[in-house]
Amino acid sequence: MIDSHCHLDHEPLIKMIPEILKNAKNVGIEKILTISTTVESFERILKIITLDEIIFGSCGIHPHETDKEIMSKENIIKNVKRNKKIIAIGETGLDFYYNHSNHEKQITSFKSHIEASLELDIPVIVHSRTAENETFKILNSYKDDKPKILLHCFTGSQELADKLMNLNAFFSASGIITFKNSSILQNTFKTIPSNRLLIETDSPFLAPVPMRGKSNEPSFIKFTAQKLAELKNLSVENIISTTSNNFNSLFLNNDN
Repeated sequence: MIDSHCHLDHEPLIKMIPEILKNAKNVGIEKILTISTTVESFERILKIITLDEIIFGSCGIHPHETDKEIMSKENIIKNVKRNKKIIAIGETGLDFYYNHSNHEKQITSFKSHIEASLELDIPVIVHSRTAENETFKILNSYKDDKPKILLHCFTGSQELADKLMNLNAFFSASGIITFKNSSILQNTFKTIPSNRLLIETDSPFLAPVPMRGKSNEPSFIKFTAQKLAELKNLSVENIISTTSNNFNSLFLNNDN
């Protein structure tokens, strides 16, 4: 299994990384992608990715943080080049639900991240909440450049999924698909082709059933894999193999 999105630099995970890694390896996790949300977060990630060969990282500014800091396209590119284990850009995108940051600043930051990803030819990890039209409009404006897109923790509508599939986007399922009140989202994941799917924990957030109420960690991804297999009417082994191959193809451009 591969956890395509977690935050090892967040509390409480950062204090227990040896234990987190042991638990992850015990359930068969072969790679972990830990995601940058701020400049300070990225500096922590540069250290974390040196702790174990299975840990990779990204560089980006979360949309919640764009009132405080913006990373230019040039700075993103420079930071990615600091370590070959930085294999993605983000998380970036739009969050008009919480409105922690000015919408225009979020949009400016989002475009900088996309343009950096295009120049480096690596994936951009997209967060979208209550901003479906704006998210698609921006991504679609770059369609001729064929961006590599991953919708992280996808909770969007069937309509958005359909439109993004036309951009060859990938969609990551989080523990949310295990929640009892997520039947609409579950139905959407049933329609997304398996070759466009990844799995993630978004830990320490969004612990899946049956671990609700606990701090999430990468090893809990097995529950999301089991639920996704159930939704797709496939074996767990099939889902694990397919989502791992999709990750390797998207982020590492190989099938290993």
